[in-house]
Amino acid sequence: MAKDTTQKKRKGHSVQDLMGVKTFTKYGLATNKGELLFYQVAPTNISVLSHINIEIKIRHLMMVLSSIPDIEITCTDSSECFDDNKAYLHDRTDEETNPKVRKLIKKDIEFLDQIQMEMATARQFLFIARCKKMKPSQVFRTANSIEQTITEQGFETHRLKKDEIKRFLALYFDASMNGEHMPDVDGEQFFEVTDDDEED
Repeated sequence: MAKDTTQKKRKGHSVQDLMGVKTFTKYGLATNKGELLFYQVAPTNISVLSHINIEIKIRHLMMVLSSIPDIEITCTDSSECFDDNKAYLHDRTDEETNPKVRKLIKKDIEFLDQIQMEMATARQFLFIARCKKMKPSQVFRTANSIEQTITEQGFETHRLKKDEIKRFLALYFDASMNGEHMPDVDGEQFFEVTDDDEED
């Protein structure tokens, strides 16, 4: 009996619940474990830096981490990854018997290879700060303080706005490279509220 009840409860869970995401806030993203603030950091090409300058960059990063010990760092593609698509097309090539279709599939693979080469160096680096049990005014002060700390250590950074966070999440979960155009609520773009509906 208890098992049936648990299964019924699980059926009601959405993808949003599974990810632990609640909603967008004025400054970031509300989750089950606090509000997340996202800071994109411009990467530095260390291949052109001297050994001393690399050590200085590392020291600056250590200063950021010691000033904000709970900060999290992530590195993701800044554009969509096509590895799964290419793997599928390679499998189709092996299975396909029609030479004309095989030729078309190979052209698709070449096209994806070309796109991926253009985006090969496209990476984005993010610092993520978690604010727990804070009022909006406290989050605002914390957000500004963190951005100032990162900037003072010589990193070019900015806090992500809502559309940028949506794009990051879409890439992170392999959903789309146009995440900023996704609606906040699934299906929202198909629902139109008229003046009559609002009066009712």
